Amino acid sequence: MLKRHENQNIEFKQSWKDEYLKWICGFTNAKGGSIYIGVDDKGDVVGVQNYKKLLEDIPNKTLDILGVIVDVVLLEKDRKKYIEISVEPYPYPISYKGQYHYRTGSTKKELRGASLDKFLLQKQGKKWDGVPVPYIKIDDLDPFAFKVFRDKAEKKRRIDSELLKENDKVLIDKLHLKEGEYLKRATTLLFAKDPQKYVTGSSIKIGYFKSDSDLIYQDVIEGNLFEQVDKTMELIFTKYLSAIISYEGIQRVESFPVSELAFREALINAVVHKDYSSQHTIQISIYNDKLLMWNAGELPSNWTIDTLLEKHSSEPHNPAIAYPFFLSGYIESWGRGIEKIIYESKKFNDIVPNFRWQNGLWIEFYFNKAEKVGEKVGEKVGENLTDNQISILDNIKQNNTISAVKLSEVVGISSRKIEENIKKLKVLGILKRIGPAKGGYWEIIDENTI
Repeated sequence: MLKRHENQNIEFKQSWKDEYLKWICGFTNAKGGSIYIGVDDKGDVVGVQNYKKLLEDIPNKTLDILGVIVDVVLLEKDRKKYIEISVEPYPYPISYKGQYHYRTGSTKKELRGASLDKFLLQKQGKKWDGVPVPYIKIDDLDPFAFKVFRDKAEKKRRIDSELLKENDKVLIDKLHLKEGEYLKRATTLLFAKDPQKYVTGSSIKIGYFKSDSDLIYQDVIEGNLFEQVDKTMELIFTKYLSAIISYEGIQRVESFPVSELAFREALINAVVHKDYSSQHTIQISIYNDKLLMWNAGELPSNWTIDTLLEKHSSEPHNPAIAYPFFLSGYIESWGRGIEKIIYESKKFNDIVPNFRWQNGLWIEFYFNKAEKVGEKVGEKVGENLTDNQISILDNIKQNNTISAVKLSEVVGISSRKIEENIKKLKVLGILKRIGPAKGGYWEIIDENTI
């Protein structure tokens, strides 16, 4: 038996078939490796009969079809002949009849779609977010997004203050968000007025579930990455996670079932490390007893969830929370981010989030039993409503076409205050407007709130 097992760099085949050129192709596009002909899956040498012909055919076919050179060596064990094909990794993409194969783990896969695009870019020394795009101009960028960026960058002190005083065009150049005359994809995600117009799936979806198959309500967060983080934090902690109310003396105290610092770190990690070429949205699912976040990102090469968790230390280190100044750099590592999530969660309620990998990274926050989100939509939220808000809902329940002016009269507050309270009720997911201002009507999402 060979003192080896099949792995990322070794493949065993009992006999040669021309289709195994795909395996050679996969090795050239990955980290190289060896294919042994005349060896079974267990590593036992079974021998090969036509070795003289194969010693000539394999290198010729490899060169003719793949355009690469391989070393083919005849070996012997227990008087049985077998062949080793040694394959070097190539710096440029290699295809087998127009197909691109790649060796990962102990298997070979054909690259297609987004995976193929990403592979081809990597072979060119580029990342997805660093690709220049011809269809977006400086006028398509949002001046307010630059203001938000400057404010956050100045607060975090990650960028020279003199650079932040430059105009938007100079700032883009200095941050390497431009190539020649073209802006890069990262620029659209950070500063475009409508990033979703250019990058499919560059949004965040939040849903409240009564069970896995029973979605009660949901929101889709769009805009640039800075907006998405801020809007998501606001929605999660005003609409989706009902605060547990307690009092310390006469002071009212609100407590949430998860740590805001831990969740914010998880959210920023998801936004920064997401694989935007996948076209999948970040998904946040809230249940009665847990919050789940899924992100179609990728771990660094040769890393697993276990290796990330092994980096965790119980000692506090208080790392600064970094915004993604640009996607290809200036970000905290996966390990450091997960370490902070664990630390903040343990400090908050002594519950360590669960991390698992399934077509992306799942982070699962579990609540204390005493701090579950109400099973009924709006349960506990209703306890926080003001008298005016309850009066507004009572009147809408009696007449769902009532106008804001009429509500002002019957509730006894100004029209401006009516609008403010209605906006709050919408954010809480209690009230929504169906149809236009004229001819439409109000809908109370769950009457258990009043």
